[in-house]
Amino acid sequence: MLRTIVVGSCVSVQGTFESQLENGKIVVRVGDRLFAGKPVMRNNA
Repeated sequence: MLRTIVVGSCVSVQGTFESQLENGKIVVRVGDRLFAGKPVMRNNA
């Protein structure tokens, strides 16, 4: 499943969901790299 996270104040990363951390952040994979950040909330329009 693709997920989008915010890393820093202006950088977002979209990748494959890997895991959820205890502090509420999630980890996504882009190629062979892992990124951790706050998940972007979905907007149900």
